[in-house]
Amino acid sequence: MSSPPPPDSPRAPRAHKGRGAASNPEGRFESVRHQAEDDGWQGALLDEDAPRPRTEVTDERARSVISRNDSPDIAFSQAINPYRGCEHGCIYCFARPSHSYLNLSPGLDFETKIRAKGNLAEVLRAELGKPGYAISPINIGSNTDPYQPIEKRWRLTRAALELLAECHHPCTIVTKNALVERDLDILAPMAREGLVQVLVSVNSLDNHLAAKLEPRASAPHRRIKAIRNLADAGVPVGVLVAPIIPALNDKDMEAVLAQAFDAGARSAGYTTLRLPHELKSLFREWLALHAPQRAEHVMSLVQQMNGGRDYDSDFATRMRGQGVFADLLRRRFELACRRHGFGRARELQLDISRFVPPRKPSPQGELF
Repeated sequence: MSSPPPPDSPRAPRAHKGRGAASNPEGRFESVRHQAEDDGWQGALLDEDAPRPRTEVTDERARSVISRNDSPDIAFSQAINPYRGCEHGCIYCFARPSHSYLNLSPGLDFETKIRAKGNLAEVLRAELGKPGYAISPINIGSNTDPYQPIEKRWRLTRAALELLAECHHPCTIVTKNALVERDLDILAPMAREGLVQVLVSVNSLDNHLAAKLEPRASAPHRRIKAIRNLADAGVPVGVLVAPIIPALNDKDMEAVLAQAFDAGARSAGYTTLRLPHELKSLFREWLALHAPQRAEHVMSLVQQMNGGRDYDSDFATRMRGQGVFADLLRRRFELACRRHGFGRARELQLDISRFVPPRKPSPQGELF
């Protein structure tokens, strides 16, 4: 394997304003590798003056939208994700490697080349109406954020919520964007029927750090305000301190929990950093650019929590880690939760008894 280019090289990765990844490496399924080389002519000029990566959204015709899992460390068995890829650009996102299945890069492609399931509501209606459908709460946003910036225009998450509300189908939502407040007109009535819980992810209170870790997500203080607005509207809301990155944002755990509880969150959860597949090199690249003085220390602690590796996929430990530092995080979290009176995230029992299968669309319209 060739060594990385020196920091002053024209082909060295450079941070892009408003983006998390610094490069666009090939996915793990690609057989061809591209290597940029400076020919001494216009390399530096092109690198400095290249236009910022723009977001491109492709309308994807989905054949199914409900995904199912039986992972023992995941609290829900059904999920929908309106988008593939996420404009938030969180460098730590465990979903980045999934872009390789599209022959796209888990790097900049993941946050700039988004697939929107434009027919989501139509397909979801058909799936919920199947005779053999077995109801259980659907999680919205298990892979990519359902309220990422492009939701303002595409409104796919809202369309899904409108259908779920129509059917009295329970759901949970995970997001780090205050755009969730837009749908309070749907969420509040669902909450009164015991049909919804919202989990807001806040892993730091440091705006400077958040702007680099998760560049297009809502600022931490704005997410805390969203928790307050949801709670004031009667929507059950929890906080996810996720992911916790050792020696980078773990210092804020107790402060996040305190502010979230004060804002109205009544359940809490956390996960530690996960670095599957291509994410290992992308995160190391980010550390070299944004936290070079502590990069070695961060990765040393990450490896201590993963049995000496960058990532351990064992279901028993992948969400919380293992070892001394992981145990310390667990004790700190539990102590802070007891101090404030938090319950566990997703322990709320949603009502599945109200579900009414959706009617099939009729060319004659509805008479009653």
